[in-house]
Amino acid sequence: MAQVQNLMAFSTPPLLAQAIVGEVANNLTAAGTTQANALKLSAVNNIVTTTAASTGVQLPATGTGDGITVANLGANALLVYPVTGGAIQTGAANAGFSVGVGKTAVFTARDANGNMIAVLSA
Repeated sequence: MAQVQNLMAFSTPPLLAQAIVGEVANNLTAAGTTQANALKLSAVNNIVTTTAASTGVQLPATGTGDGITVANLGANALLVYPVTGGAIQTGAANAGFSVGVGKTAVFTARDANGNMIAVLSA
């Protein structure tokens, strides 16, 4: 992905450069124990630093091919939920996808219905 400074070096306005690269939400706290009450994400790059046991986040609505990154820097595994009706990998609709402590997952929309593929860090 492009870096803001590189884009600006080619005369891209700063706000447009940031929009291309994607915003970062840092120091997030996972919430809830179900899709309905999980923390709703809104940024492209999300860094969750507080994860109580069984808490989670919900991915935002995306278009086909859009990507969302979620890093879990908390003390417990993080459940990542798709948008309502969607699924992650081969999971059931609305099921959480576990991202382990110290791991990062990149979710890419495979359609406009909230179905996602995931790449999990080693």
